[in-house]
Amino acid sequence: MPTHNDHQVNLPMPLEGINIVEYGVFHAGPGGTAILGDLGAEIIKIESGFGDPERYWTKIADLDMSLPNGESIMHEVSNRNKRGIYLDINTEAGKKIFHQLVKNADVFMSNLRKSTKVKLGIDYESLRQINPKLIHANVSGYGPEGPMDNLGAFDPLGQAVSGLMFAAGTGEPVLLHLGVLDQSTAIALSHAIITALFVRERRGIGQEIHVSLFGTALWLQHPNLMLASVLGVDPCVKSDRPAHSPLRNSFCCKDGQWIIGTHHPEEKYWKKFCELTDLPGLLDDRRYTDESGRPIPSRQLLEIFDRVFSGRTRDEWIEIFLSHGLMFCPVKHISEVKNDIQANANQYVVPFIHPDLGSITIPGYPVHFSHCRAGTRGPAPGLGQHTDEILEELGYSSQDIVRFKKDRVVR
Repeated sequence: MPTHNDHQVNLPMPLEGINIVEYGVFHAGPGGTAILGDLGAEIIKIESGFGDPERYWTKIADLDMSLPNGESIMHEVSNRNKRGIYLDINTEAGKKIFHQLVKNADVFMSNLRKSTKVKLGIDYESLRQINPKLIHANVSGYGPEGPMDNLGAFDPLGQAVSGLMFAAGTGEPVLLHLGVLDQSTAIALSHAIITALFVRERRGIGQEIHVSLFGTALWLQHPNLMLASVLGVDPCVKSDRPAHSPLRNSFCCKDGQWIIGTHHPEEKYWKKFCELTDLPGLLDDRRYTDESGRPIPSRQLLEIFDRVFSGRTRDEWIEIFLSHGLMFCPVKHISEVKNDIQANANQYVVPFIHPDLGSITIPGYPVHFSHCRAGTRGPAPGLGQHTDEILEELGYSSQDIVRFKKDRVVR
């Protein structure tokens, strides 16, 4: 399948030869293995029952996430680069097949609850008997220990319990959409798996690793947590625009589009900012500029700049500020980004030919390698799409596969 790295087709992928077996649902876990698939790992996704519930998560609020086949685009996001097998591991034959897959794997990933993993026999202590060098990767809502260790969770709950919903500084909880914490946890999981693979390379040992929505949300807020701990204050600064300096603020322009700037130290940039906005008189006015040459935030000062910014378009202001060394950028909607020159130049967004959706734009891998390539290689599998293929690779005959299907071990 064509990818955005066709010009690098002869370069190796960093994780070629790494085999992952997954028994997970939704995004926080499967999204992490999908990232490793972007790096070249081979992933087999096991599904049973009705399959991963994320396949059918097609509606949230008024957002319709359904694809032409009736499944969810979120399932596509979480399971790119994978091959799928439908396998009932509760049957004797199914468990045997599962154990064969695990024996040949470098990594096993599951984000089911602790008690469910033990019940199914897919916990670390069970699987290390089959493959002592296995990296057993786990994802949970709240962590492997404590009174909440066996509770299920979703992205919004992780945002809530960690304080992340107050990080916007609005005074009321604000939920970040969509799947921001899930994706952050997926990134943390991929980081943890690669680290464990490195340890195994150096020391020859497998191990169990665990990441959670709660832990990742706190990690995301490292500065906030440190400030709260050391200073004893709530560091989630108010988002009220008048409370912030014009040099660290957003403005609506003539065309209804927004611009934002961030400048530190402020005394270095305040004079130039006032000159470029034709307001040099503010520099000598002690209502607006302090003795050190920094702006004094106030509602009145913000109203002055709001009037000024309404006189030009967003792009006109961007050109003025950037040409004079000030740090501004446009505030864009995500729908604009696929056509962004900078994003395309760095392959942060890339074209992709999907077998069902045709030509679409997807995120590229955000890291550049000088001697490797990375990026999405294939779409998410249909339910049990590669079952026959995987069983044949394990040495089963066509007669065996027919029998497994008859006995509902696979489908």
